[in-house]
Amino acid sequence: MTTARSMIRSLGNEPPILADGRRAPDRREISFRWLSGTFLTGITSSILMGVALFAALDGRQQLAIPAEASAALPADDGDGEVSRGGRLLGGNIVAMPTDRKVMEVATVVHEGNKEVIRRKPFAHVKMNLAVNHVAQEDYPSFDPLKIFASAESSPAASRTGAIYGSEVESEVSLQTVAFPVKDASYAYAPSMTLEEVEENVRSNGSVLADGNAQLSALYYVDPRRFSADNEDDLDITAGLAARVVEQNMTVSASEPFTPKTREYADDVIPIRRDMPVAAALTEVGYPKGKADEIGTYLEQRLGKKELSTGDVLRIGVLQEGDMVLVVRASVYRRGDHVVTVAVDDHGRFVDGHEPQMLDAVASAFSEQPPQIIAGRELPRVYDGIYRAALSYGMTTDMTGLLVKLLASSVDLQAQLKPTDSVEAFFSVADEKGQATEESELLYVNARFGDTHTRFYRFQNPEDGSVDYYDPEGKSIRQFLLRNPVPNGRLTSGFGMRRHPILGYSRLHTGTDWAAPRGTPIIATGNGVVESAGWSSGYGNQTIVRHANGYESSYNHQSAIAKGVRPGAKVTQGQVIGYVGSTGQSTGAHLHYELIVNGTKVDAMKIRLPGGSSLTGRLLARFEDERKRVDALLGTGGQSDEVASR
Repeated sequence: MTTARSMIRSLGNEPPILADGRRAPDRREISFRWLSGTFLTGITSSILMGVALFAALDGRQQLAIPAEASAALPADDGDGEVSRGGRLLGGNIVAMPTDRKVMEVATVVHEGNKEVIRRKPFAHVKMNLAVNHVAQEDYPSFDPLKIFASAESSPAASRTGAIYGSEVESEVSLQTVAFPVKDASYAYAPSMTLEEVEENVRSNGSVLADGNAQLSALYYVDPRRFSADNEDDLDITAGLAARVVEQNMTVSASEPFTPKTREYADDVIPIRRDMPVAAALTEVGYPKGKADEIGTYLEQRLGKKELSTGDVLRIGVLQEGDMVLVVRASVYRRGDHVVTVAVDDHGRFVDGHEPQMLDAVASAFSEQPPQIIAGRELPRVYDGIYRAALSYGMTTDMTGLLVKLLASSVDLQAQLKPTDSVEAFFSVADEKGQATEESELLYVNARFGDTHTRFYRFQNPEDGSVDYYDPEGKSIRQFLLRNPVPNGRLTSGFGMRRHPILGYSRLHTGTDWAAPRGTPIIATGNGVVESAGWSSGYGNQTIVRHANGYESSYNHQSAIAKGVRPGAKVTQGQVIGYVGSTGQSTGAHLHYELIVNGTKVDAMKIRLPGGSSLTGRLLARFEDERKRVDALLGTGGQSDEVASR
């Protein structure tokens, strides 16, 4: 029987016979060829798959579009049907408007019995809070007590004044005096005789009459004396029209401004380190495809692939609704123009002429440090507001005021969303756009998610008080706060519960806020102290009487703040006591009660009235100032832009 081993032996162990000088194949060589072929096949497949995926993503770096970006896309007006291969969502087009403008505006300030009109610089900024702004200085850490606390002080006179609404060349002083109705100090000039009137009409008629317009004399001069003999039916009012307008002001109807109105804007990008043109564009938000197209053409004209530190890239865009079209790109080096490319009628980039110089190009490099772009989670709303405001030229005090004004409608500890933004208008020192201690915040338009807040600064001319009001003239300050312990934690609400000391169920007539002993307690609204002292089971108690039948009660305090006594006035946010556990209490907390017309109500659920509202003459004056600000920021009319960034 032949076995496998004997079969192998029968074949022999001699080397194979080779013909034509060939050598025997090396098994290691065969393995290397197979491995090389497999490796090259894998690389080729990966490259093909990558190209296909990149084309499908259309330059995006993520497979899913965030919900905020998807919601911001315009709704499709079609019938809702799609075809195979069509895109359900359009390309991500990023609008690049000019985000900071410094303009000179005429303002009017009351000085004694005169009104002084002078030109002052103002900054108009539009801040995208999700951008990684770098603050120029340190800002205070989040402290809700400092945000809501306020000190009672006398109203400060307005240093900026109100927007005048008309342009002036230099400083103008106006003084209003009563019109003299009797005992005039000047003698009346004698009236003109008929002969003098006729002579004036004859000598000036050819100058005053234009075209077919008929010049008529005053009513006591017969107009027929200045007409032809065959004009029997002469209409003395034909062609007469008069209108007094300001100098250099057009009377033609303005073009209506709609979201679809096409606008031109320049985006000035300072280059702070050597980088390619495409990288500089994508870093500030331009789509990668458009950035590569602009970069390729500019690099050919520059003769190098990278922009140098200190260069300035100027991009001209046309905006129409959500659509943005790049129409021009220019490069400046050390303030001098280097090259410009523009889009022709066929949508291709060609060589272009040097555009008119902008002051923003020369001032593109401010003293602020370069922005640091890094992958990170978006910060809190509080940090986003401070970083953006300080990098845009606001002071720490002005930013603190902005935070305080937004605190009642915005969760400052929430995480920012990509669409959160703040638009502000404030006075500055000069064309550099930096605010000072004398600067004032005049207007804010904030968007946080679905919350839209807009308010204007207004000074009451009767008592000099300053406050901020919404477009309807209603104060944005809340009538009452719901939480008297900003650092506290709600532990028990209003309603039936088992009493922790008495041991049976009874109505809990307030809300309990737990906090360490000695934590400050603030007044939830302006008012007058009705009582302050010991009150049996409530321990140290303070009751504040507010307007319109509202009262607030603060109980179990460890101590009552100095100066808080019956009859004393307190302001919203003022510290009036400290958390404790006096009276019938099992631990350090504040038992807060809200009383309306003698009835205790749930402070967390009751619908509280808003702040004070302007009425009558004050409301009319506020609306005039609001319209001037809206016209100034909406159309740029009656102001001279001196710098932009």
